[in-house]
Amino acid sequence: MFVIDGYNLRHAIRKAEETSEAIGDLELCMVVSRYLKLIGRGGEMIFDGAGPPDKSSFDSVGNLEVVFAGLGADADTVIEDKISASTSPRRLTVVSSDRRLRKAAQTRRCSSLKSEAFWDNVQKQLNRKRPVREPAAKRQGLSESETDQWLDFLGFKQ
Repeated sequence: MFVIDGYNLRHAIRKAEETSEAIGDLELCMVVSRYLKLIGRGGEMIFDGAGPPDKSSFDSVGNLEVVFAGLGADADTVIEDKISASTSPRRLTVVSSDRRLRKAAQTRRCSSLKSEAFWDNVQKQLNRKRPVREPAAKRQGLSESETDQWLDFLGFKQ
């Protein structure tokens, strides 16, 4: 499971894409959720602060749980608590470029990824061309009645 420092990732994206426009919290969550679905993993995105008053839009973000640290709290502390409380820390991958979090992950033997590397993985996976699945009917062939219809249409009498 990925445990992601939300604002740290947003900062890395802005820096990597050299843009002044900031990606929104919800948009970021949707992109990361698509990525996690593609690779078959789940995750938690933790943001600093209380977040928006109406958090209902974050309920439909697929396999990504969105957590706001709360008033006066920060994501780093919440993530450290999650690392400490984990009964299987080796299954966690902490996504942050923050040295404090990377050290906490290392101490508990969690995997960790810098935000820049994680975003690069996300972009590569989402931009990869996927093979188009062939319809099952292609392998099954035409039914007898469909074959008769085509023979009649093409002018072949049986």
